Amino acid sequence: MSASPSPSNFRVPAHRRVRGGTVQGLLKLQRASQRIASTLDLDQLIDKTVGDVARWFGCNEANIYLHDEGEGEMVLAAVHGCRLHSKGHRLYLDQLGMSGWVAQTGQMRYAPDVRLDPYYVACEPLTRSEVDIPLKINGRVIGVFSVEHHELNAFTPEDLRLLRALGDHIAVAINNARRFRVEQVRSQRMSQDADEARLIQQALLPKASPYAPGFEVTGLSAPARAVGGDWYDYLPLPEGRHGLVLADVSGKGTAAALLMSATRAMMRSLAEHHTCPGEMLGRLNDAVLNDFPTGRFVTMLYGILDPAARTLHFASAGHPMPLITHGDGEVHLQAESGLPLGVAGNVYPVNTIHLPRGSRVLLYSDGMTEMLNAAGEEFGRERLRDQLLEPGATADGILAGVQHFAGARAPADDATLILIKA
Repeated sequence: MSASPSPSNFRVPAHRRVRGGTVQGLLKLQRASQRIASTLDLDQLIDKTVGDVARWFGCNEANIYLHDEGEGEMVLAAVHGCRLHSKGHRLYLDQLGMSGWVAQTGQMRYAPDVRLDPYYVACEPLTRSEVDIPLKINGRVIGVFSVEHHELNAFTPEDLRLLRALGDHIAVAINNARRFRVEQVRSQRMSQDADEARLIQQALLPKASPYAPGFEVTGLSAPARAVGGDWYDYLPLPEGRHGLVLADVSGKGTAAALLMSATRAMMRSLAEHHTCPGEMLGRLNDAVLNDFPTGRFVTMLYGILDPAARTLHFASAGHPMPLITHGDGEVHLQAESGLPLGVAGNVYPVNTIHLPRGSRVLLYSDGMTEMLNAAGEEFGRERLRDQLLEPGATADGILAGVQHFAGARAPADDATLILIKA
């Protein structure tokens, strides 16, 4: 294998020595480096680079080849001045002449007179000198930066140093742009997945309120992210009764949404066979203990609304107790609660609420009371009670009141509620 000819064997033209002043060269390197570092679009980055280098050094041709490791080829990613090959042209390493030699050896190659270099492959007939610089990341060649000139020995030792330094900047910028592109694609896929998951989760929520003569039942859920771990559900039961579910799976995001979906499926399969809320939660707890990963749990309030008897029988698995008003103020319910589902074997006591005309019951997740405003204050149970006591209180109005309190601050948790009005 022939060694690269030494630039000392050729006389540098006087006008070229004047052009290559140290200060001027460093300023070019600085401008180029700043421009390169500020660009994360890979195609734009390399197109700008070859154009700038060709203009600054008076080159008739400048190219960047990038290594396609999957195919074992070099791809012409950017080209300036070459009429033989266009962008996207592919060649195997042993077909690339000087660039192929540089890609294989990882060493710079300078041909002061390309006619004397055994590896030179002609592209432009006016080319007389060429320098090819490896683009490396962590010692691995990711591409080759090639610059050609119509003059013999057109590149001074200072030019070669500047071009090598520029090659280092180009390699880092290309690596960053590639990583950015990968992250961009991954982010887009995650966003698409999240959108699909959100649509699926919304489809799992009730499409309509239950028909319960003498009662109005409305549920709403506002996830903190695209998907969440809160949900509510209505379950039709015999004799005109309705099961009402409001639950909160530990954690957030996709993991919580998956566990929510699994719990919902188990809940629906058990509810029609168990008409006692406490017994139903006990059976569901057994299923969750067997199926959930360690450290995951669910808080849940399950009630059975009986319109004919005007009662709500409910049991709580570590979930906030409902707020109740009979029109003359809040009733502070002193009720028993069991452990969250998935923590340990447990018994779930049943509580009963009588609902005369004018009564209201609010089932809610802790994302409502724990909503923070810009000052870091919690919305709290007292403010939620005030919302419920408003004469024209609605589910939409209560949720809007909580969100207005938070202002521009992003919610940290899902907010879900069911409002029962007699």
